[in-house]
Amino acid sequence: MERLSTTPFGQRPVTAGLLKAAARANDAPALPHIEKWELLRTLCTARAAFEITDREIGVLEALLSFHPEKMLGGNADMVVFPSNRALTERCHGMAESTLRRHLARLVDAGLILRHDSPNGKRYARRDPDGEVLRAFGFDLRPLLVRAPEITQAAQVARVAAERLRSLREQVSLQKRDAQKLALYGQEQGHIGPWEDMLVDLLDVTRLMRRKLSLADLEEVGARVSELLDQVLHFISEAEEMSGNDAVSGRRHQNSNTETSDLEPCLEKSREADVDAPKTEDSMGGKPEVPIPLGLVLRAVPEALEYAQGPINSFADLSRLGAFLRGMIGISPSAWDDAVDAMGPEVAGLTVCCLLQRIDDIRAPGGYLRKLTEQAQIGKYSVARLVMALIQSPPVAGRES
Repeated sequence: MERLSTTPFGQRPVTAGLLKAAARANDAPALPHIEKWELLRTLCTARAAFEITDREIGVLEALLSFHPEKMLGGNADMVVFPSNRALTERCHGMAESTLRRHLARLVDAGLILRHDSPNGKRYARRDPDGEVLRAFGFDLRPLLVRAPEITQAAQVARVAAERLRSLREQVSLQKRDAQKLALYGQEQGHIGPWEDMLVDLLDVTRLMRRKLSLADLEEVGARVSELLDQVLHFISEAEEMSGNDAVSGRRHQNSNTETSDLEPCLEKSREADVDAPKTEDSMGGKPEVPIPLGLVLRAVPEALEYAQGPINSFADLSRLGAFLRGMIGISPSAWDDAVDAMGPEVAGLTVCCLLQRIDDIRAPGGYLRKLTEQAQIGKYSVARLVMALIQSPPVAGRES
């Protein structure tokens, strides 16, 4: 079969990249033939190296489906000439404008070549026996020529993915160690900036919910490693001092931080127009939560991610809040005061609400103390806080 010119039809210009791709496609392939679907799967792994997306992979899969042979290479011709309509059908109804854009990206990436007819249509001329004499369409030969390059790029991508997975696993374990050891030090009353470190670790938790690059994850890993070293230093120092009877009793940690410039969540709870039912909450007592559990669970999805099991009651939610309070830097004394003023269920729910808007709150311990003071004089309504969360827009920048 005669090989045709690769100059484009219409207003599309000849470019240096096009000439380079055409010259490379004429090189002798390192492999005489290769299974086309295996090559496509390998390219899918290596697609970042060729700057193509999964949509371009889908279009290339459709093109390969028009190649009648299972193998690329040998004596088989590798020019396919489907119409845009036929390609659209095999791309599950992709719009023609989108299809043309993805085809152009595959050409630019040097994975296919375009052989345009005099009128720009795709077709084949055949002899009386049905053999193809000339075909105008897309040439798949570059895939065969670049198969070794695609295989090598896929191997590099697999190694990088494994390194990323391993590093993420290591950072997760170090973060868990740092959090639990910091909670231990706080519970034991050891001297140390536990609240600040727990807040820093919560920032790391938020970061790791995103899809981080290797460089970003290495930066986060260095930060977590430093925090873990600090935690271990304070724990070791406190244990040594405790063993020598140099320190006795618990350190009182005052979380009553000024929060006048950090009131967005509280203001939302005040402004929300909710007709909460009159309960002991408005009389300064220790009521049960005056709103349905299902509504509460809708308000605190961030907190539910840390639950060890299903939340079937407000008692479960209270235990979750008791666990979360240390993680977001609320001292045992601030928690005990909140439980005394609000009751365990309302206190636990309140902590879950604070976690839901942790980005808006610089000092969760001081914030809880302020809410506790309101509860002591009968002016705190957890229902308004919950409804403010439900009515507020979702937090941007987090993976769903």
